[in-house]
Amino acid sequence: MRCSRSRASRKPIFGESPDLSLLATSIAAQLRATQPERKVDFVIPPALEAMGDPHLLRALLENLMGNAWKFTSERSPAVIELGVISKGSRLEYSIRDNGAGFDMTYADKLFTPFQRLHASTEFAGTGIGLATVKRIVDRHGGRVWAEGIVDGGATVHFTLSSATTGAAS
Repeated sequence: MRCSRSRASRKPIFGESPDLSLLATSIAAQLRATQPERKVDFVIPPALEAMGDPHLLRALLENLMGNAWKFTSERSPAVIELGVISKGSRLEYSIRDNGAGFDMTYADKLFTPFQRLHASTEFAGTGIGLATVKRIVDRHGGRVWAEGIVDGGATVHFTLSSATTGAAS
């Protein structure tokens, strides 16, 4: 389901305007199918667009929503929210959750390959997902960063250089 770091680095960028809401809704359905017993509220605004490569943006959302799914496994109900706000001429997208969160002291390690802030016994994973996200955002000329509170959830924010569209009217 997720895009590898090397594919995110080499794949040509195709500038289109994919509907992030449709992508996120599809990913949410895939996640729900893996654990139908979980109570997870997905908050996805309608007709949210971004300018970029649809395959890479899907991989970006798969990684971010997959992380949110993983780190909310102890919450009921869990909440995973896709959002966007306008910052002048640039849009700032985010994936927010009410999961395990993290200590901001270590925020600079989040997007480094194989760096993990939680023990593998707590949460499975290789530590490559957020590095892949960073690579995709970098390829789109944007920026990515995260905020978290231990046991209080996390939010990953990202921009895309050509992000000039938002929710459709």
